[in-house]
Amino acid sequence: MKSRKILVGGMAILLCITSCKNKQAEAKQADQVKAFPITTLAVQDVELQASYPAVLKGQQDIDIKARVEGYIDAVLVDEGATVRKGQALFKINSPASVQAIENAKSNYNTAKLDVERIRPLAEKGILSQVKLSAYENVLGSAKATLDQAKAALAWTTVTSPVDGVVGAIAFRQGSLATNTTVLTTVSNISKVIAYFSVNEKELLLLLKEFKGTTQAEKIKNMPAVKLLLSDGTEYEESGRIETISGIVDATSGSVSFRALFPNKHSLLRSGSSAKVIIPSEHKGAIVIPQKATFAQQDKILVYKFQGDSVIQKVVSVQTTPDGQGYVVTEGLSVGDKIVTDGIATLTNGQKIKEQK
Repeated sequence: MKSRKILVGGMAILLCITSCKNKQAEAKQADQVKAFPITTLAVQDVELQASYPAVLKGQQDIDIKARVEGYIDAVLVDEGATVRKGQALFKINSPASVQAIENAKSNYNTAKLDVERIRPLAEKGILSQVKLSAYENVLGSAKATLDQAKAALAWTTVTSPVDGVVGAIAFRQGSLATNTTVLTTVSNISKVIAYFSVNEKELLLLLKEFKGTTQAEKIKNMPAVKLLLSDGTEYEESGRIETISGIVDATSGSVSFRALFPNKHSLLRSGSSAKVIIPSEHKGAIVIPQKATFAQQDKILVYKFQGDSVIQKVVSVQTTPDGQGYVVTEGLSVGDKIVTDGIATLTNGQKIKEQK
């Protein structure tokens, strides 16, 4: 009997010791669970920006051609010069035009003398009025030919059709110029047009975002757009989208846009490259820091905190303008908790605790 009591007492002591050890192990294990910063997702208003490569063109880019054939006698402007409408750009030496006007003058003078000679005879009835009318018609035709020759001679001075800036001049003094020769280009850059393309998917998103029942109404309700120059700086003036092509390019799957920007200081030049930035307001958006995400097989993932552990969650996102955050469009909801830092050390299903 006494030995039984000793045995029972020993087992009780052993159980007590084992229980204490288990509690100590659990406490030690709990102490080993790492703490991570965790945030509860809420909504906020944010502006997103979509950028598109663009080519800039002057409001008018006009090829300057000679209207008569001849040799360039003088180049009256330099490349990059600002010119006014009607200003002389080139002088063409056109012997054919000079010869044409001399012939036209001679024919006109002959026809005029014939009419002056025939008219008195017709008035006296010696010659018929029909004969006089025939000579007068010849005089009229000669006058028209002379006027045309004078106009052609005036074309030997090539002038600018618009106010603008002179482009490259490929032909110099002594070069042969014909009516197909592009002597230079004059660009009216008081306003500059940015041409850019948007893929079909982004076009649908844009059209859905802005109010209006027709495309014209939606364009009218689009916000002012910005221009990012090739040096990375933002152009000081805002522009407006003017047109959207009605046809999707079958090869590229994109649609052409045209935006107009003022250019009062002539900073923008025809042929330059830039990026058009279209802003869009997102109200009630979920924004997460980029450092809370990681990429895996072209997907963006986060670690969502549930209970006492984390699970990997695929999300769809759009980058914020500052490049530091993402707007979540799919995959997370308000009230969800995610790990915001130190995710490189985490694995799917790992137990963690919230950092206080």
